[in-house]
Amino acid sequence: MPSTNPPSKNKQAQTDRPFLSDIKELRRRAREHMEMGAVTSAYKADREKVISILNEVLATEIVCVLRYKRHYYMASGIHAQAVADEFLEHAKEEQEHADIVAERITQLGGEPDFNPEGLAMKSHSQYVEGKSLLDMVREDLVAERIAVESYSEIIRYLGDDDPTTRLAMEQIMSKEEEHADDMKDLLERLGHEETKA
Repeated sequence: MPSTNPPSKNKQAQTDRPFLSDIKELRRRAREHMEMGAVTSAYKADREKVISILNEVLATEIVCVLRYKRHYYMASGIHAQAVADEFLEHAKEEQEHADIVAERITQLGGEPDFNPEGLAMKSHSQYVEGKSLLDMVREDLVAERIAVESYSEIIRYLGDDDPTTRLAMEQIMSKEEEHADDMKDLLERLGHEETKA
């Protein structure tokens, strides 16, 4: 049977207290810097630093797209089709990551850097062509491992200062971990087939 006792004064005071700041003040601040878009005074991170980091991530993702595309077209041999299909799927997913990152950069008031001249220097991973199918898979696994490690550092750096960017990076890193597992499985399978031959 529900209690019929009236709420205590302390509980009543808690329910009367608004969850948000003063609504009039929120409205005033929202109008004050409209040119900042999604970035409000509640944003705690160093915006310029985050934009710079995200441009490195963008470069990393673009280099990954290019490497996977190269590997897709250059895959040859008895197991090439299945491996090439994996390369193509990963290339598409890396492109999706690049789009997410570029969009977040613009939300933060920055400019995504697509200049091809600086991509290799900014990218965390390298563009390595690989001679054989096994080499290609090995290089893709190395690149995925680099992405996982560097992205986890970025996530720790962002902490609670920029939860939106942190969440985007967590989602991207989760997919990179899947890619690394895929490449590890392919590497083991190809290595086993090579040993049998």
